[in-house]
Amino acid sequence: MPLPPDFQFSQGNLQDYTDCPRRFQLRYLLALAWPAVEAEPADEFETRIRDGEAFHRLVQQHVLGVLPAGVALEPGNDLAAWWDSYLASPPPDLPPARHPEITLSAPLGEHRLIAKYDLIAIESDRRAVIVDWKTSAKRPRPGWLIQRLQTRVYRYLLARAGAALNGGQSLRPEQIEMIYWFANFPDEPERLRYDATQFAADGRYLMEMAAEITQREDGVFSLTDDIRRCLFCAYRSLCRRGVEAGDLDAADAAPAAVEEVAPPDWAASFDFEQIGEIAF
Repeated sequence: MPLPPDFQFSQGNLQDYTDCPRRFQLRYLLALAWPAVEAEPADEFETRIRDGEAFHRLVQQHVLGVLPAGVALEPGNDLAAWWDSYLASPPPDLPPARHPEITLSAPLGEHRLIAKYDLIAIESDRRAVIVDWKTSAKRPRPGWLIQRLQTRVYRYLLARAGAALNGGQSLRPEQIEMIYWFANFPDEPERLRYDATQFAADGRYLMEMAAEITQREDGVFSLTDDIRRCLFCAYRSLCRRGVEAGDLDAADAAPAAVEEVAPPDWAASFDFEQIGEIAF
């Protein structure tokens, strides 16, 4: 089952492949829309997604200077609290040239690797900071974040394709840092520096994964061995891995073992790269 010629790898579809090859096949190769709720209660899940989208829009407009800090929001809800946290405790010491909602891409094997960043801040030929806004109820462990495809893809791709943001000069891995900023923990951002060793390892890892996916034979891709990964997957009933969706509140209060399989950011667990970029 070859990939379409215009297929683009992203952190979202690579993470899906890592978590469950069958999910990758159903979602990206067969483009199968399966009418199943991803988490319960469904209305709260949808509210978190909607509020996460709205928060990203507000921050983008604020960074661009088209939204005043005093924008009126309905008090007492998550969105208002996140916005207040952002205004009171934004990521510290960001470089001056800021590029919100920017997309970069570079070749990866026979296809391309693409990523849409919440924010890249550049100090010309000195440093570059990737900022990703997270609205998760829990603060993920650093070890969990460093292994996610988002961390690996975003830093690697900026080193590969960031020259246009740096006066035509490629960014060295040592100049790159990624910050996860948590709206519910604004004073506890996670800062992840990069270096040449990690860059080389990420390049090998991504190339090997792309080659493995590209060279897969026709037939049904394998299911994950970890059934916990099916709790919040829309295809669980199709794969005979259960019918009812995972409990949203239980996921938020989950121990470390479940944190490995439940998305830490419910606004971002809806794969925006799969359904098209958010329209800002």
